[in-house]
Amino acid sequence: MSPVTSQSNAATQPEPVDPQRLEHRFAQRLGELRAILASSDPGTIAGLAGAIYSSADTHLPMGDRIHLSLWSRPISIACSEWVAYPDGEDQPLSSFDQALFLYYLTTADGAPLSGKWIAFSDLPDGRFYNQAFQGYTGKELARLFLDDRLAFERAAQALGGIRQPLGDAAFAFHALPRVPLLAIYWQGDEDFPSSFQVLFDAAASHYLPTDAYAILGSTLTRRLIKARR
Repeated sequence: MSPVTSQSNAATQPEPVDPQRLEHRFAQRLGELRAILASSDPGTIAGLAGAIYSSADTHLPMGDRIHLSLWSRPISIACSEWVAYPDGEDQPLSSFDQALFLYYLTTADGAPLSGKWIAFSDLPDGRFYNQAFQGYTGKELARLFLDDRLAFERAAQALGGIRQPLGDAAFAFHALPRVPLLAIYWQGDEDFPSSFQVLFDAAASHYLPTDAYAILGSTLTRRLIKARR
């Protein structure tokens, strides 16, 4: 799948991206992704993606599996058909989650994470959608948490976020083994309101297309809002 925009239309201002519409678009490409993976070596793919490969798994369907996690939830992918299941279960995940995993496996090239955080605008073609992305991530977090830093910290910790020494409060989360996201908060004052931003590792483009990061940023935002106490 190409990024959110392409170089050919870079001179025009595209319509804002709806994360739900992107999820539908992802799910429609399952067959294409499975065809790409059908000729790949599962052990090599697992290594590049920071996942674990095992052969002769006894769960149905039996055969080789790739094990990884989504937002800390253990998942296994049956390599015989490239279908993802919650670990130990026999009902596949949703079509969107399937597509997200397969995009990850087809894109991952083993590049090391940089430890440097970048904005959505720094992703390939991300600058065209940065305003929309901030609208349904950072601005939504600011609208719900306002100046309540402690509420944000409690929500982030409830989701297993790892505190980072940035801003006035910041937490890192792993959506996939090599796909970390950062939610960062800056406390406002009488001149400037409090603000939030969702950031990504500088190696992000080695693991997913920009479209996927739009969806993951929206997902993290929804998870934090849901966890608010």
